[in-house]
Amino acid sequence: MASPTPKMIATKDGAIGWMIFNNPDRLNAVSLDMWQAVPEIIADFENDPAIRVIVLKGAGERAFVAGADISQFGESRASADGIHTYEDATEIAFESIAEATKPTIAMIDGYCIGGGLGIALSCDIRLAAEGSTFGIPAAKLGLAYGVGGTTRLVHAVGPSFAKEIFFTARRFTAQEAIAMGLINRIATREALENFTRDYCSLVAENAPLTVGTAKRVVDELTKIPENFEHEKCAEMIARCFASEDYAEGRAAFMEKRKPVFKGR
Repeated sequence: MASPTPKMIATKDGAIGWMIFNNPDRLNAVSLDMWQAVPEIIADFENDPAIRVIVLKGAGERAFVAGADISQFGESRASADGIHTYEDATEIAFESIAEATKPTIAMIDGYCIGGGLGIALSCDIRLAAEGSTFGIPAAKLGLAYGVGGTTRLVHAVGPSFAKEIFFTARRFTAQEAIAMGLINRIATREALENFTRDYCSLVAENAPLTVGTAKRVVDELTKIPENFEHEKCAEMIARCFASEDYAEGRAAFMEKRKPVFKGR
């Protein structure tokens, strides 16, 4: 299929639909047009009965996705309307992956950081190369991770490891990630694509209705409880993005220096 942007590639190979984040010069960091393309690609795969499994991967040899393209934040998040448009686009992208009726697999080779980890967590299964690196550097940037992504992280690794990932903002190896439950399987870098194809074949040869039902039932069992204080969390997230610390974190990132946070 034709992608809405050249920075996203969608191809079909037998029962597998491949969605490729194609921004290798920036380690596949996701720009606004890339976020907006994700739901369209997922919808096309969903509507094709020949596709049984959807695989997400990054272009090049260095990264799955190294996060959102922070260099765009000064422009894309410069106004209240811009912030709203950007946040809507990211959340719709995450949800389109998570709510796909067909199994989704993240094939991770290299950096899987921030929003990139959010993309991987939106998938049902995560397969990674041995040298891959994981992390959520939100605390180093002064921004807040969304409720949806945080929920998916907690479901994957549990509350304690989720807090460690957020509090330390450090990077984790593939071996640490599998020990936490962040990823499902590790393969050598050379074997990862063939391993992923074989894994997809195992899934694709099974009854689609059974697989789809299992996915839906498991997802229903992990939904947020009714007493979750969504408004309070949304208020705290907005406060982070409006803070001096966020402006400092973004500036420090662009200037390649250590940020000085003041808690305001």
